[in-house]
Amino acid sequence: MASHIGVVPPPMTPAKGNEPKTAEKIDYLNLPCPIPYEEIHREALMSLKPELFEGMRFDFTKGLNQKFSLSHSVFMGPMEVPSQASETIKIPTAHYEFGANFLDPKLMLFGRILTDGRLNARVKCDLTDNLILKANSQLTSEPHMSHGMVNFDYKGKDFRIQFQLGNGALFGASYIQSVTPHLSLGSEVFWAGQHRKSGIGLAARYNTDKMVATGQVASTGMVALSYVQKVSEKVSLASDFMYNYMSRDVTASFGYDYVLRQCRLRGKIDSNGCTAAFLEERLNMGLNFILSAEERKPTEHVISH
Repeated sequence: MASHIGVVPPPMTPAKGNEPKTAEKIDYLNLPCPIPYEEIHREALMSLKPELFEGMRFDFTKGLNQKFSLSHSVFMGPMEVPSQASETIKIPTAHYEFGANFLDPKLMLFGRILTDGRLNARVKCDLTDNLILKANSQLTSEPHMSHGMVNFDYKGKDFRIQFQLGNGALFGASYIQSVTPHLSLGSEVFWAGQHRKSGIGLAARYNTDKMVATGQVASTGMVALSYVQKVSEKVSLASDFMYNYMSRDVTASFGYDYVLRQCRLRGKIDSNGCTAAFLEERLNMGLNFILSAEERKPTEHVISH
């Protein structure tokens, strides 16, 4: 018989799944570029603040070639008129909107004109690989109601800087920096010369594949908190909290965003008793049908379908 004396047994290997987990090391020299400061709440805004309106709307877009397309939009619904009475007076109305779009990898142009004479225009141009120019304006026949704004957005490796110029002597600047792969911190300053007002603000954003949490505070008295949880690939839940420590106004809301195969349903309910829903259905390529509904307090009851 062979002797086992002096034979060294092989080392025991740990069972699969029991290996010690090593902490993930953060490469602070290779952090991602954050989103713009003005868009830190964008996931919550998608669910909680869609473009609500009273009535219904048809949107149709016709592509003429790979870069140029025309859009048509028909809106039907009531319009509020000024009144001395406590109840809101509304009259039925309808509008038609014609638009032209030019889409290029480095240049995007959008123009809209309505039957009431309003003209909206937006421009986005990549001046360099890191510098983006954004501009938007609205022209109307009503005095002192036309406005415009220009935004310069510089994207660094792990930071972002923005400068804003607008009519009414409006100046603004913001900076946001990635601190970790998931956390970014930022600040802003602004000056509104027409109203003789200035302010500063601070913000934080933490995001993962499943959630986004943001916080923002400004010297104007505004405190804003938001949280978005991605339940699945098609369902997201969102909540926010708005507080103004100067006027003592407080609002909290909860909303959802449900993406179906050919439609998207969004809605919310807030602490002021407002319930809203927004349904956008894709009927065909380039043709959308949109329904919007909103119900407020009994004294301000509004509903559309």
